[in-house]
Amino acid sequence: MEKFVVAPHFRLHEWVAEEKGYFADEKLDYEFRETMDSQASQGHHIGNKVGAYQTFEKGRACNVSGACHWTVNVAASNGHGKLYPDCYSVSPAGVFVPPDSKIRTPEDLRGVPISVGFQSGSHYATIQALEQYMPLADINLSFNDGLLFARMEALIDGKTQACSAFSGPYYFLEQLGYRKIIDSTFMMATSITGEPDPADVAKYFRALRRAQHAIDLRPELYTHYYRNEFPARFHDVMDTRRWGPGERIVFEPYSREIFEDTRRWVSERDIFEKGAMGSDKYEDAIFSVAAE
Repeated sequence: MEKFVVAPHFRLHEWVAEEKGYFADEKLDYEFRETMDSQASQGHHIGNKVGAYQTFEKGRACNVSGACHWTVNVAASNGHGKLYPDCYSVSPAGVFVPPDSKIRTPEDLRGVPISVGFQSGSHYATIQALEQYMPLADINLSFNDGLLFARMEALIDGKTQACSAFSGPYYFLEQLGYRKIIDSTFMMATSITGEPDPADVAKYFRALRRAQHAIDLRPELYTHYYRNEFPARFHDVMDTRRWGPGERIVFEPYSREIFEDTRRWVSERDIFEKGAMGSDKYEDAIFSVAAE
C-alpha cells in the first residue's frame, strides 16, 4: 500500500503534528510533502480565472488537502475528491489596502478592483463580506493575480489597489502596516483525494486534533512555521512572533444542512456556470469515515 501523503495548506497544524510526533504516535505510514512551491511563489502564479477549484479538477497530489468549503463542496459534488464530514476549519481573512490608500471604509471599495483567487476562498468570502454594503454588481473582483502569495506580492509591489488575504499573508500585511478594510473570515473544508484507507484518515485527524490543542495552548511556539511556506524574498522581514495562530480546526460536523445552505448561496450568486454544480446529494459528496 502507498504511503499516506500529508501536505500542509498554509496553516500550522501539519507542521506541529510532524514536529511533536503525533502522526508517528498514530502509526500513520505517511509522506510529508509541500506541494505548492510556495517559497518561490511559482505555485501561486497560475493565471487568470484559475484557482482552487481548477486544482481539484486537475487532481491534487496528496490524500488530504484543504480549501474553502464552497469549493470543496462543489468539487466533491462533481466527483473531484470527497468532502470529509467530521470537521471543518475557520480562517481569519480580510481585504487589505496599502497604508497610504485613500480607501478607508468598505463603501470606498465600491468598483475598486480587489485581487482574489478565482473560485477560491477569497472569491466567495469577499462577496460575503461586501454584499452587506453594496450590490453584487458593484463588487469588482480581479482574478489576474493568482493564489494567496501571488496576490500578496502584487499588493506589496504596488500592482493592485486591494487584495484578499488569509493565513500568513494576513498577518504579514498587518505587520507591514497594510490596512484591513473589512474582515472576511471564512470556513474551510477538507477534501480526500484517491482512495486512502479510512483508518489512515482517522489517524491523521486524531493527530491534528492534538496539534490544535498544542497551538491553542502555546501558539507562540509554532508561528515560526509560517516561514516554511512563505516566499523566500520576505524571510528577512518577517517577524512571526507578532503573528497569530491562524486557521483553527473545529471538530464538529460539516452537516447536511451546511452542505445544502452553501450550495444555495453559491448558486444564487452564479459563481459557477449553470449545470456545473454537480450532484445535490450530500451522500454523493462526502467521504465515508471509518468507525472508531
